[in-house]
Amino acid sequence: MNLSQDRLTFRTRRNLPYRLMLWAILILAGLWVTVQVETGQIEPIGLFEPTPTSTRTAISFQGEAEAFLQAGNLNKAIDAYADALLAEPENSLLMAEMARVLVYSSALQTSDADKAERLERALEIINRAVEISPRDSYVHGIRAFVLDWNANSTLISSETREDFLFQAEQSAGIAVQLDANNVLAQVYFAEVQLDQFKWSAAQQTIESVLENDPHLMDAYRVHGLVLETLGLYEQAIAEYERAAELAPNMTFLYLRIGFNYRTLALKQNDATSPTAQKWYGLALEFFAKAVAINNAIDVQDPTPYLAIAKTYAQQGEFFIAARNAERALEINPTDPNTYGQLGIIYVQARNYETAVGVLKCATYGCTAAENEVGGVDVVGLSLTSLEVAFYYVQYGSVLSGLDFCPQAFPVLDDVERAFGDNTVIAAIVAEDREVCRILAEGE
Repeated sequence: MNLSQDRLTFRTRRNLPYRLMLWAILILAGLWVTVQVETGQIEPIGLFEPTPTSTRTAISFQGEAEAFLQAGNLNKAIDAYADALLAEPENSLLMAEMARVLVYSSALQTSDADKAERLERALEIINRAVEISPRDSYVHGIRAFVLDWNANSTLISSETREDFLFQAEQSAGIAVQLDANNVLAQVYFAEVQLDQFKWSAAQQTIESVLENDPHLMDAYRVHGLVLETLGLYEQAIAEYERAAELAPNMTFLYLRIGFNYRTLALKQNDATSPTAQKWYGLALEFFAKAVAINNAIDVQDPTPYLAIAKTYAQQGEFFIAARNAERALEINPTDPNTYGQLGIIYVQARNYETAVGVLKCATYGCTAAENEVGGVDVVGLSLTSLEVAFYYVQYGSVLSGLDFCPQAFPVLDDVERAFGDNTVIAAIVAEDREVCRILAEGE
């Protein structure tokens, strides 16, 4: 810093009277503070005591949550909304926003149980929001969204599904009655109609929304779902891409685009055809976009790696498929669903010995000592859904094929009790039993 000679010069004593006046004022002020402290009217602050710090407001946490949401970091957005609700526990708007993000985040969970946990939590929060603000249109609209996604859980009964959809339809209707301009509620109403198999009505509703307000990510997302359900995959992709333009860091949108490209490839019936290869390549491109976004914001999400693994497996490239599934396990080594998917890839690659251990972790669970791939304890999946049943079936089939029939029979019995009415599963179980019978006779 440069200082001129003038700024370094000391002042003369001509200002002395003013200095004496200033010191007198300071002394009187000090005496006044002393009296106030002694009478208890001012709380003393120690010289080395910390100064009071301001408490963060709900608005501050809400802004942080919205920033995380825009960046695509849904878990941190949820945490920030939770912090905001600690500051304002009766804020129904914050509850609605947190519930909405919880629903989005369920799309990135790899197991049915984890998806259901997110959705149940969202439903609990939004129901509380409705109790607090029963006349809030936005809250009712979000409740319709939460109920609709809960209705699609694989862990609920058909009766519960119908009840959730009925409540969702009611919530959407209440939202629109309270505010006819609540466009988001109309979007979610279209999503409910889609899940009620009212496909034409859903298409009319969402197209009407887009005509009036073409700026909502969820509107294009739902339109993509409608078109995907109707088998119009290329048109669905275009709508998902428009949604991604409005919310460029929402990785679940890129996953949906990739799934649709992969479906187009499967419809070619020949994975080696040029058209199928083009679709597979585009699917992998969008799954890789999801990975890149996660890497940029330091989100550890196994979902895109599993999507990549399945895509390569469908092309018969099992080594790279297994490597991506193993990468997913590195991120979440205790997830039994990932072990199931990896086990099926090993079976497809005819790596049966390794598949046995991995499928055991997926189904009945395994200890860290037994787990040669993940090296941790794993709690197996309950036999409650068709997808899980196929992990059990694959496990039983591999045991039978390797002539480990004493271990295979209890697995086959469990599958038969749970899903014996499924003709495909019943046929596989019968074939596995026949394999064991033939092997036993050969001895």
